[in-house]
Amino acid sequence: MRCRIPLPVILWVLISLTACQTLSNTPPPPTLTSLLATPTLETAPPEEIDKMKMVFVPAGEFLMGSSAADEEADDDEKPQHSVYLEAYWIDQTEVTNVMYRRCVEAGGCTEPQHSARYGPDHYANHPVIGVTWFQAQAYCAWAGRRLPTEAEWEKAARGDDGRLYPWGNTPPNSDLLNFNRQVGDTTEVGQYPAGASPYGALDMAGNTWEWVADRYSQNYYAQSPTENPPGPAAGTTRVLRGGAWGVDTRAVRAANRFWAFPGRNDLDGFRCARS
Repeated sequence: MRCRIPLPVILWVLISLTACQTLSNTPPPPTLTSLLATPTLETAPPEEIDKMKMVFVPAGEFLMGSSAADEEADDDEKPQHSVYLEAYWIDQTEVTNVMYRRCVEAGGCTEPQHSARYGPDHYANHPVIGVTWFQAQAYCAWAGRRLPTEAEWEKAARGDDGRLYPWGNTPPNSDLLNFNRQVGDTTEVGQYPAGASPYGALDMAGNTWEWVADRYSQNYYAQSPTENPPGPAAGTTRVLRGGAWGVDTRAVRAANRFWAFPGRNDLDGFRCARS
């Protein structure tokens, strides 16, 4: 005598078996370690030569300079204008003393001016300072990168929404950056994560002035190209950006421009970029 199994029971067994198979093939939920180890579009593995971590800045337009209504802006920040840049990578922090020392030891760089802030071990992870524009350029070339253009630096600092500072429009304070002589010296790079830019770049306000590739011209914005501006074709001075540990609120705005002769080796540092 054959035993008939009701159809609902058969369906229930099939569904159960399918569910078990699906569960067995489902990967476990990601752990914190696996999430941190997963590469993203925003970050890249540390550079092979100097171990610098870089952040990604996507192609697109951004607002460069300051509006006519900004009472803190200098004339050389105007007019505010839209600029298109191709995608690029930029160092997440300023180049440190320990990184720069590798270049010196390899014969690719000469020592910076301020040996008191370069040699001691407790300054190892501070930004290298006292370097000329030429020394900054030499380091980036040794590391397989280049100095960022002024436009690349500003977009990496403020994103594409016209914000005043890397973190937004909130006035600067000691939780966001090293400025206004509150510390009295440079700090180790990366100490102010709350002050990160939209792309994750750190220390783009305060700590130390940063050389960029461009020559300086006060009226450059009035005739600069709207796509990938390379800076003026001629000029005797170069642009510095970002402010330093001893400057006030006005100087750490993302649009603020400063200039110096390329042989200056005061409290100036740099970061590199690559396309």
